[in-house]
Amino acid sequence: MVSAKLIPKAGASQPTKNTKAFQDKDRPSYIRNTNITAGKAVADAIRTSLGPKGMDKMIQSGKEVTITNDGATILKQMQVIHPAAKMLVELSKAQDVEAGDGTTSVVVIAGSLLDACQKLLQKGIHPTVISEAFQVAATKSVEILEKMSTPVELSDSQSLLQAAVTSLNSKVVSQHSSLLAPMAVNAVMRTIDPKKDTYVDLAAIKIIKKLGGTVDDTELVEGLVLNQRTQGHGGPTKVEKAKIGLIQFCLSSPKTDMDNQVIVSDYTQMDRVLREERAYILNIVKQIKKAGCNVLLVQKSILRDAVSDLALHFLAKMKIMVVKDIEREDIEFISRTIGSRPIASVDHFLADHLGNAELVEEVQTYGTKVVKVRLKGQSNASI
Repeated sequence: MVSAKLIPKAGASQPTKNTKAFQDKDRPSYIRNTNITAGKAVADAIRTSLGPKGMDKMIQSGKEVTITNDGATILKQMQVIHPAAKMLVELSKAQDVEAGDGTTSVVVIAGSLLDACQKLLQKGIHPTVISEAFQVAATKSVEILEKMSTPVELSDSQSLLQAAVTSLNSKVVSQHSSLLAPMAVNAVMRTIDPKKDTYVDLAAIKIIKKLGGTVDDTELVEGLVLNQRTQGHGGPTKVEKAKIGLIQFCLSSPKTDMDNQVIVSDYTQMDRVLREERAYILNIVKQIKKAGCNVLLVQKSILRDAVSDLALHFLAKMKIMVVKDIEREDIEFISRTIGSRPIASVDHFLADHLGNAELVEEVQTYGTKVVKVRLKGQSNASI
């Protein structure tokens, strides 16, 4: 019996185990085209809202309907899922944080660059070469923009006003730009030092919205506007040369950490409980008055009543204005505005921790009352 063994000829191809690895060689180019298509779709969705003649978009999210032509707002409401498209949404957010404008422009420009990339890829140019070319183009673009730019001094209020009017021209309230533009410039200039600051912290400017009235009723207040109203009967509703205390403790009878019941067997014990509670609250109010405080802001409490009726009675007798239910997230803003420090206990209630204001008053606005804290008297919206 003779056995035969087949020997392949030299140069003949042999099947290998890695054949499957080359079956999806078109996969990378397919993924790139998919990502570019998703990015272009996002850019095309907001392209028509660009510029002074841009159209508004109506977006319905659940029961809420939003009408806007702001690129960041539109992209936020669109709820984009594709990872590449999400990068354009984040790009718009970064532009909004850094410059506060141009959110639509950066997305439209990015979409146009992606379209150019797709054409270059179809010609067989490698993605790395395209990326390096874009880096060179970006550097050159910065040089050209710096040469053609016109420096603006913060002391030149007219140039700042023109820039604000230009930004408002594409908004719904463009017909009110003569009122809102000076107000916006004024608000920014009062929160920075023009001689040394190069960055504006928009968190230092707060917008309070109230139903009723028109845009012409908009007012710039150099200080605070609190949605809460004053508390207590007989207490002051207007205080000049105010010394403002911001407290984070409660002006009410203390409670134990655990649930409990107190059983009172006779009127003597009841009188003693009421007398002790009265003395406890009166002692706190006296320390507040001793520090020179005449306006008291009380942070909202979830443990018990922030201010009891008895405490309000004592504070009204001592001519101290009380505003309670200050939200926790507003504490930092209020402290920075009036120059006070949050006070966590009555033992730390000192005159050095109080803020100052020229006028604190409760005013009526369109069916509701608000408390205005003016740092420098009456403020208007004109430069």
